[in-house]
Amino acid sequence: MTLVPQDKDLISVQDEKNNGNQLFPVFLKLNELHTVLIGAGNVGLEKLNAILHNSAEARVTVIAKTVIQGVYDLANTYPTVKIIVKAFTDDDLDNADLVIAATDDTGLNSYVRESAHQRKLLINVADKPDLCDFYLGSIVQKGDLKIGISTNGKSPTIAKRLREVLDQNIPAELDQSLQNMSQLRETLSGDFTDKVKKLNKVTSVLVEQKNERKNFKWLIWLSIVFAIAVSVTALWYNEPDFKAYVQEINPIFYYFLGAGFVFAMIDGAIGMSYGVTSTTFSLAMGIPPASASMSVHLSEILSNGIAGWMHYRMGNINWKLFKLLLIPGTIGAVIGAYLLSSLEHYSMYSKPFVSLYTLILGIVILMKAINLRRNNGKERPKKIKKISLLGFGGGFMDAVGGGGWGSIVLSALIAGGRHPRFSLGTVKLSRFFIALMSSLTFITMINGKHWEAVFGLVFGSALASPIAAKISNKISTKAIMVSVAVIIMLMSLRSIITFVMKIV
Repeated sequence: MTLVPQDKDLISVQDEKNNGNQLFPVFLKLNELHTVLIGAGNVGLEKLNAILHNSAEARVTVIAKTVIQGVYDLANTYPTVKIIVKAFTDDDLDNADLVIAATDDTGLNSYVRESAHQRKLLINVADKPDLCDFYLGSIVQKGDLKIGISTNGKSPTIAKRLREVLDQNIPAELDQSLQNMSQLRETLSGDFTDKVKKLNKVTSVLVEQKNERKNFKWLIWLSIVFAIAVSVTALWYNEPDFKAYVQEINPIFYYFLGAGFVFAMIDGAIGMSYGVTSTTFSLAMGIPPASASMSVHLSEILSNGIAGWMHYRMGNINWKLFKLLLIPGTIGAVIGAYLLSSLEHYSMYSKPFVSLYTLILGIVILMKAINLRRNNGKERPKKIKKISLLGFGGGFMDAVGGGGWGSIVLSALIAGGRHPRFSLGTVKLSRFFIALMSSLTFITMINGKHWEAVFGLVFGSALASPIAAKISNKISTKAIMVSVAVIIMLMSLRSIITFVMKIV
């Protein structure tokens, strides 16, 4: 990385080389400007999300005759967003500094553009590059470092992929280096050229540090694996008590250790199905429904707690929705866990009903895979009004079936017009409390004779969590969902058929 002072010769050389993209990138202080957004449908929601994600204090006035729920949710979360439900008129731009037209009415978009240009205002027209004065590019952010990506309006998809690549490969620690550089810059003396030379010398190590950090990370992991292998081998051959202890461990533990690892990897790849796959496997292995559900919820406490905290830090929580889901969901989960635990002695009869439930969830996952990306958000979904009832039902079924909170609640919220990012963050955070309360109820009610399965899932999912996210980017989501759905349905049908054969 080299900092070079720009001069006229350098700029002219860059102009000669720049035969394609003629855009000049700038970064706007949206918190000091007034942005007027025309349109509050799915496109308007996307634009508003982009603005607030990059500038949480941006002053935005949304003007539209029809406003979807996701826009209202953002307005409730960000106090600087104002919604005016009305048809657009010229005077709506009198106090604007920046204009964004995001309607599906071509004539209205053109009219907004003419009104903006009459006032010498810059405007962005959604999905119409030729009508735009500026574009909203893909953004990569690491603290104070922000990188904008532009394809000159040619391909937003490529811009999105580049953003993913940069976001994965730029270390978060770079922000700390940026803060250190800021402090160093204040202490430098001399003219501009001397300062640039000193900063070049300091920053030249960043590229070397990145490569060293990557190699060092692999070295750490290899060292850990090697140390564990050596320790276990030494104990196995030199400590008879250790060898005897390992040999006495129920083989079920190792089966569930491997299963928990695989199911957590699948969950990391498609964002769902850990509960239903783990429960289905547990039932197929002869574990009673209550013990199966307990093992799933215990293994999910830590992962959902971390996920919920991350979403909280990123501002992805709709607190009003969280309150509506939490209390009814917790009540439903406790009741479901209590009833299922009470029927532990009658697991022979309750097991087929739980298998039927997992069979239905398998069909739901298969339908989602078949319909993946078929609906691009053009159809306006019906709004879900009874959130508390949804939370209660989701919590109850999640406890009874060992999974389903995400499949039931998250799917219903998104299908009902809620914004996916805020719905996911809210459901993940509430899921932590649902899993915690379900686990406490199960532990209180069950005598714990299947702890080998419980600990197997807990340790297996914990081992998979550090690498699950990386694997998700290399596997086809649709292919995994279809495979998972088929496996769940086959295992559930096996349990049901086995039960029917016994009573016949």
